Amino acid sequence: MWTESGQQGPRQDFLRSKASALMAQRLVLCGAVCVMLLALCATAEAQQAQKVPRIGFLLASASSSNSDRIAAFKQGLRELGYAEGKNIIVDYRYADGKLDRLPGVAGELVGRNVEVIVTGGPADTLAAKKATSTIPIVMTFDNDPVGNGFVASLARPGGNITGLSTLAPELSGKQLELLKEIVPKLSRVAVFNNSTNPGNVLVLREIELAAAALKVKVQTLDLLDPSDIEPAFRTASKNHNEAVIVVGSAMINSNRSQVVKSAVKYRLPTMFYTLEMVEAGGLITYGVNRNDLTRRAATYVDKILKGAKPADLPVAQPTKFDLVINLKAAKQIGLTIPPTVLARADKVIK
Repeated sequence: MWTESGQQGPRQDFLRSKASALMAQRLVLCGAVCVMLLALCATAEAQQAQKVPRIGFLLASASSSNSDRIAAFKQGLRELGYAEGKNIIVDYRYADGKLDRLPGVAGELVGRNVEVIVTGGPADTLAAKKATSTIPIVMTFDNDPVGNGFVASLARPGGNITGLSTLAPELSGKQLELLKEIVPKLSRVAVFNNSTNPGNVLVLREIELAAAALKVKVQTLDLLDPSDIEPAFRTASKNHNEAVIVVGSAMINSNRSQVVKSAVKYRLPTMFYTLEMVEAGGLITYGVNRNDLTRRAATYVDKILKGAKPADLPVAQPTKFDLVINLKAAKQIGLTIPPTVLARADKVIK
């Protein structure tokens, strides 16, 4: 009802005041909802930012056989700013030298939805490859990635596998040359191979070429199981071999103490392929520094976690090689290492 002056009455003033109050309440409620939605978005973004990547590390041999390599990998992660348990999680899985366990162990890592699988050697890479064609796989080493069917080429891997290679078969020829230096009358050498490693074919071929040049006869023995170790040394000795070259094998690496004991028992100078074998009491090694390769594998993990595709990451070659001699082992078999060889050693264990 209007007054004579044309102004609204008390009732209209009351209604207008109530409407204004209601509008203010709605604005406050709307603002609160907006604040809540923004807070939820911020929380979701924070959770996404704090997501910790999980990777897997697959090794055919036992954990005790890989402590140095694991330490090298951890060092590589630290150099790139990673701290295990904080901004990266690593699930380590071991087959303890039992190759038949590898498929199941690889399957465990796939089941944990890891973002990358790091492999300790050719047998591990093969198991991981069979377990997944989508999860990126980083090799810490392989002696023939192309020949083993892991990559299309070293420059363009083309699939879900990349990493590092020990593709340097000429090292095997140099190993035989070193044995010839420390055993001057060397005329026969036994080569302990593992035929389940396809990449060893190149290594054996290089040994044969070097043997022909040095006029040394070669006897190749296949070691597939720990029970083959002692009989192989016995056969090598019985057939008048004066030295042994051990070619890469996860089984051998997992049973290094047994190998070393047998070499001493039969007094056979033995050339190994890894530093760990000599540190365990073996005589001599000349080859790729695998700890360095394992450390460098962390670089591939970092690149993949940041979005790089394994197919586009070239396989890297070894850059560090070691000659290590164990004088204690030499004394046990009555062998004197020539000063010229000792002078070239990167490390001498006394």
